[in-house]
Amino acid sequence: MTLTMARNWPVVQRENECTAVQAALVDKPGICGIVIVGDAGVGKTTLARLVTRALPTPVRWVAGTESARSIPLGVFAPLVGAGTSPDPITCLATAREALLSGDHSVIGVDDAHLLDQLSATLLHQLALDGSVRIVATVRAGESVPDAITSLWKDGYLQRLYLTPFSKEQSAKLIEQFLGGHVEGLSADLMWDASGGNALFLRHLVEGALEAGALRQVRGVWQLRGRTAVTSELAALLDSRVDQLPDPVLHVLQVLTCCEPLDLDTLSTIVGDDAVEEAETRGLIRVTKDHGIDVRLNHALFGEVIRRRLGTAASRRLSGELVRALNERPPTTPAERIRLAELTIDSDQADDVSLLVAAARDALALTNITLGERLARAAVSRGGGLAASELLARSLLWQGNAVEAEDALRPFHFDELNELDVVRWGLARIANLHWSMGDAERAGEVLKMLRGRVSDPGLRPLVDGVASASLVFENHLAEAAALSQHVLSDKSAPAAAVEWAAFGGALALALMGRGDEVSAVAKRGHAIESKVDGLLRYLMAFGEVRALALAGEFAAAAKRSVGFVHISTAGQYLAWSMANVLIGTVDLARGRFADTAARMEQTVAALTSESAASWSFPARLLLAQSYCVLGQVGPGAKMVAELRTRFGRHVAVFGPQLRIAEAWLAAAEGNVSSAIDLALDAARRAEESGQRAIEMLALHDAVRFGDHSSLGRLVDIATDVDGRLAAVIAAHAAALRDRDAAAILAAAHQFEEIGALLSAADAAAQAAFAFQASDDRRRTVEAAAVAHRLAAECGGIRTPALDIAAHPLPLTMREREIANLVGAGLSNKEIADRLVVSVRTVEGHLYRACTKLDISDREELAAIICGGQTRSVDLRQKVA
Repeated sequence: MTLTMARNWPVVQRENECTAVQAALVDKPGICGIVIVGDAGVGKTTLARLVTRALPTPVRWVAGTESARSIPLGVFAPLVGAGTSPDPITCLATAREALLSGDHSVIGVDDAHLLDQLSATLLHQLALDGSVRIVATVRAGESVPDAITSLWKDGYLQRLYLTPFSKEQSAKLIEQFLGGHVEGLSADLMWDASGGNALFLRHLVEGALEAGALRQVRGVWQLRGRTAVTSELAALLDSRVDQLPDPVLHVLQVLTCCEPLDLDTLSTIVGDDAVEEAETRGLIRVTKDHGIDVRLNHALFGEVIRRRLGTAASRRLSGELVRALNERPPTTPAERIRLAELTIDSDQADDVSLLVAAARDALALTNITLGERLARAAVSRGGGLAASELLARSLLWQGNAVEAEDALRPFHFDELNELDVVRWGLARIANLHWSMGDAERAGEVLKMLRGRVSDPGLRPLVDGVASASLVFENHLAEAAALSQHVLSDKSAPAAAVEWAAFGGALALALMGRGDEVSAVAKRGHAIESKVDGLLRYLMAFGEVRALALAGEFAAAAKRSVGFVHISTAGQYLAWSMANVLIGTVDLARGRFADTAARMEQTVAALTSESAASWSFPARLLLAQSYCVLGQVGPGAKMVAELRTRFGRHVAVFGPQLRIAEAWLAAAEGNVSSAIDLALDAARRAEESGQRAIEMLALHDAVRFGDHSSLGRLVDIATDVDGRLAAVIAAHAAALRDRDAAAILAAAHQFEEIGALLSAADAAAQAAFAFQASDDRRRTVEAAAVAHRLAAECGGIRTPALDIAAHPLPLTMREREIANLVGAGLSNKEIADRLVVSVRTVEGHLYRACTKLDISDREELAAIICGGQTRSVDLRQKVA
């Protein structure tokens, strides 16, 4: 796909469609042109004119209009002149001769469905003669003159149906117009609202910019708030709505109030004929996902009709729907939600218990913004703490932490019974700890609950959320024990089980006890339909982490998708949390470029301080991706942000932050510091019982070049569950034994399970080991494997890969200083970075230059940055 600019809005050149149109107009035998059929605004005229502008022959365009439809040969008047004969046959003959005598080898007809009968007949005759080539556009669903229809039915014209843009095409179009990356969530929502219609999409983007709903954060464009309709598009859509028969308009009005709506209820209200005609006109679509439902084909029609409906008419329509739906009392969450939402806006009496139940259902189905709307309605109608607690939960899941606190502020701890105390306390703990990052105040509320709640049916709820808090505060053993206590209680409430599963799964995963996570996850899966939809994400966070640490990447990837149904921009937190799951798996697989791109959008979405705990793992993933890809500047900035955001509320990520700092040091060329930081990360992980993270940190240190920790790594990896640990143990043992063949075998095992970064580093280390034993053939073989795997990871840079790419007869410290020289640092800057004296740096440089038979640091920098040829020459010299 190529993009060119037209009036500041990109034109997408659809390669396949352009080729088809061009072939029909130039060199396709047996036909004399093409008719392009599609919905209004889909890009028919743009495509036709784009192709005809590139033709070597002249093209004359005419356009059918409603006003010219009553004038015989009206659209062709500019080409054939005014007719004088009242006889249609004579007029046709005269017009035909005029066209053929002129220089009109290609004729373009826009909106051919609006041609008068005589013009349509003329076009038909020209096609039969084959004397001109024809390109015509026709709006789908409109009545077309028989003379035009027969052209493609009889094979004179090829028929091309032009479909709306795909999600990918729409996203590229928007990014080209805005000149920057667009958040995936926002791109999806704009595609959904426009239906991929090029005209609608353009006006939607421009309207969102005008309204301030489309904004750029950290270099990523985000849509926040409802999609806006420009006055120009509103006028266009209004004109189409004005032409609709009243029964069809009634269909759209009803769906504007309630979408989707089951086909039977809609037909009962508006009639079968009206529904069928609306579908024929392409205004609605019937889906069979869960029953037979009807939706608007373009969400923007709903916006326009909503603006046209007055308050009274809207309430009357909603009341009409409520009465129809009450004929069958709701039995499912979806039915309760639909009825409650309609009741709010109708002229019917409110049922507060229905609103509370529906708000709870909406949260369980992850429709957080709708849950907020229903909960607010329940609060305003006297729903009490039950409604306010649901409102607080819906707000905290959207990152609106201060508002969530305000929703619970009217209620006083001492005035509540135990059940209400638990409702109030759990919502506040979740909000304070994970949204606001205030673990201290969350801990105070938890202490209050522990002192107050004694009911054995409620106590598991307190213990469950305590387990989750403990794991984030890095008390893994306590978290795992408390989780097990809750999960062993068969009568524990669903929310208690889910919180305990979250805390237990993550704790066990980090402790290296991944085999035990499946039992915890199974218990959580059994009740996940009964809790907030986003609580399922929390449990999945531990489950996905355990699978990734075990090297079960396919299972982890499968578990990381499909968690939430995103329908509004207000669900950015849900979208971001789901992205963290996917990014966790991608990073473990070595897909660093993909992870970086995804996490850039995620971190931008979580910039709000109301996402304190959720943004931290996203930043960790982004920081490590940048550093492994050699992007030192962005990596350093992200690590600095992590340091400022670190605290008790995310203490569990402390060792992983140290690992990110190690990778930053490695990216900067400071390998000795990278080793020290990785070893320190392992020490911190050991102190808190994070054996799986200790294993990863030690493995990083070993791949950076450390040999002191090989024995410890073998012991730890042997004790950690999963096949990834088994391969790490084999890799460490091979390095300890200096067994080049076994090191390469470990590289192949890493690749087999999908751990590509470890595979690339192990292959690079194998190449170095083969070189040490003067096995040239195996050296080249292992280096080729390392190079291939590094490319698959997105062009990564690691110390092991650098050594394999540029084998030099230098010690680790000499190579480290040489790398810093190559990066342009002065001797003083190198000394400051490595915390040594300038004289020490000078000594290492002198010895490095002597070994390489060069005279100064400029030549040394050239060798470090100069590629393989010089390295091969040096190997031969040393040999």
